[in-house]
Amino acid sequence: MQREPGWNTLAVHGGEAETKSDFGIVDPIHYSSTFTFPNTAAIIDMLEGRSQRDEYARYSTPNTRTVERKLAELEGAQDCILTTTGMSAISLLFLAKLRPGDHLIFFDECYHRTRQLCREYLAEFGISYSQVQTNNLGDLEAAIRPETKLLFSELPTNPHLTVIDLEGFISIAAKHGVKTCLDSTLASPVNILPIKWGADFVVHSATKYLGGHNDLLAGTLAGRTEDLADIRKLQGIIGAICAPQTAYLLQRGLKTLALRIEQQNRSAQAIASFLENHPRIKKVYYPGLETHPTHELAKTYLKGFGGLLSFELDADRQQCSDFIDRVRIPKIGPSLGGVESLIEQPAIMSYYNTPIEDRRRFRIDDALVRMAVGIEDTQDLITDLAQALG
Repeated sequence: MQREPGWNTLAVHGGEAETKSDFGIVDPIHYSSTFTFPNTAAIIDMLEGRSQRDEYARYSTPNTRTVERKLAELEGAQDCILTTTGMSAISLLFLAKLRPGDHLIFFDECYHRTRQLCREYLAEFGISYSQVQTNNLGDLEAAIRPETKLLFSELPTNPHLTVIDLEGFISIAAKHGVKTCLDSTLASPVNILPIKWGADFVVHSATKYLGGHNDLLAGTLAGRTEDLADIRKLQGIIGAICAPQTAYLLQRGLKTLALRIEQQNRSAQAIASFLENHPRIKKVYYPGLETHPTHELAKTYLKGFGGLLSFELDADRQQCSDFIDRVRIPKIGPSLGGVESLIEQPAIMSYYNTPIEDRRRFRIDDALVRMAVGIEDTQDLITDLAQALG
């Protein structure tokens, strides 16, 4: 019997037509904003589901549909929606699935914009939320109410790289009839497939590892076709759809995803080990280290431990800034997952105007550093960090 295609084969060929419309090996970019019909019967065939085609670029284009098929195959999902950003994917999910009076729960370790969306905007629509301590499954279950509709978590979390007990998380949701969504941006589909573990939805900021070159903004939301139907309808109303050029760049980036992730996994592991043994470093957060609190969970769920790590210097805020300013290869900036390494001080980059009590609550130390490892030579990155620490 013919074997199932491997992950790299799916990344290159999955979702694509065997023969392209112009016989090129690469899909062309379709810039049309509108798509015409030969007759009225063709419109009715589309509306009644007898044909799958494009009508208007606010709903879909050949480029977005190709990438959605490819991502669905890579995620092991029935369907996938491609959006403008990771935050637009999360926003569409929340707005489509939650109504006034509904309730959602997420862990306290999370991307600060996700928290801000819930606190400052969803609350205005009468949608309540609870934040519970990350991985405290007892508190998670206790927080569930009759009106709870969604459990949301990152895997791993940002910026402390905590790996949640995924089976316990999904089991609690199933027990109470609640949907689950995993933001798996920091792991990528190479390191974990949450759908395979029973998650209802998985979201990615495709700006990060999926695109991989720091040159696009996009988001993805994968799940069952029936669960995504109302989200896709809302997307068409709001218009949060990628431009054809962006979809083309993402399709190109996905083809080398596994190759990039393998290098980033290796480099981040080596860098984390180096930092853990450096006298100027107080603590390293990387799930591949045995000293990480969720290392055993990481070994259970992750195929690789990812290209992002955080660490605390034995220093004050200004000394931490001085260290970052001395680093030469990683550039100072937000985001992660690209071929170029990036470095930042979260207390300044993401939490500069946040009250100190909130920073302490979310464990954002003044000397916390987040480093997104690129694909540069591992030893060059270690040598650079060593000179900056010195």
